[in-house]
Amino acid sequence: MDLFEYQARDLFAKHEVPVLPGEVVDTPEAARAATERLGGKAVVKAQVKVGGRGKAGGVKLAFSPDEAVERATDILGMDIKGHTVHKVMLAGLGEIAEEYYVSFLLDRTNRTFLAMASVEGGVEIEVVAEENPDALAKIAVDAIEGVTEAKAREIVEAAKFPAELHDQLVDVLQRLWTVFVAEDATLVEVNPLIKSGEGKIIALDGKVTLDENADFRHADHAALEDKDSADPLEAAAKAKGLNYVKLDGEVGIIGNGAGLVMSTLDVVAYAGENHSNVKPANFLDIGGGASAEVMANGLEIILGDPAVKSVFVNVFGGITACDAVANGIVQALALLESKGEAVTKPLVVRLDGNNAELGRQILTDANHPLVEQVDTMDGAADRAAELAAAK
Repeated sequence: MDLFEYQARDLFAKHEVPVLPGEVVDTPEAARAATERLGGKAVVKAQVKVGGRGKAGGVKLAFSPDEAVERATDILGMDIKGHTVHKVMLAGLGEIAEEYYVSFLLDRTNRTFLAMASVEGGVEIEVVAEENPDALAKIAVDAIEGVTEAKAREIVEAAKFPAELHDQLVDVLQRLWTVFVAEDATLVEVNPLIKSGEGKIIALDGKVTLDENADFRHADHAALEDKDSADPLEAAAKAKGLNYVKLDGEVGIIGNGAGLVMSTLDVVAYAGENHSNVKPANFLDIGGGASAEVMANGLEIILGDPAVKSVFVNVFGGITACDAVANGIVQALALLESKGEAVTKPLVVRLDGNNAELGRQILTDANHPLVEQVDTMDGAADRAAELAAAK
């Protein structure tokens, strides 16, 4: 889960990372009161989960409460790279002497954690990495050892930060690492990390991504969810405990196992090239226990998407045999119809693996008018795409 800047700032403050005072508001008039509390001047910053706010006009200075109202009026409702601004953060003004960059992230390729730091902050780090790679230090961080004082000093020295700031930076890096570990983050980034006019190190802007797999350890993280902009289908799926991601397509996908579902997305996209370029409408992994209730929940979510024209159920029987999956499909359809949720979109089912023949026979005997079986994965994908294109 990606956080807004103000949420990242609050987490930084919670773990004693130095930040400037700030408030978040959703109306221009509230910006006036916030600016007054901040001493009469503020930076008005659009709260969207995308970079490039400054270039898009989403970050403006206000030198009076009245000017803060004007700036908030300009920014609220603005579209920045497809993201609508619903809130702005008012942050205290401070003199910026220098801008740096630091981050901790999960390095999936090397199966470790990684620290990155640069004296060239305040710009997109991708630009620094491409145009001046020597200016970006990359230091592996051991998961057990973490960022000790010695490791923090190694990062600071590798990035060639000014010597007189080393002690401050070592302390700030250790506090940022605490945020990373204590909050179960996969990314903690500060850009820019500034040296103020008084020579103090301050986290001026923050970006944090939390690992949702660790939500069971963080009941307070639920309050950080952006429910206003969440896709309603994804929210409904999450409430049912389903691993679902909405995509822009017409063929609903249900599979058991993330690898199989990913492969299914590929074959449907490929098949769709021959049928009006229809595409997968979602990612939905029902896991190994494809019970009738799980299947019903999955079908309910997918069939509730008005963009879906057909559904492709692709299951490889393993621990859960295909006969159990077939029974789940039959019971799921009956369950939905008993709830008054009429099933009107065709389902293409491909069963393979453990007890596949028995599973196919169960579906044949059920003889549901909207269920069609295809033996191969490629053939089923093609048929699902064809049905979607015909709608």
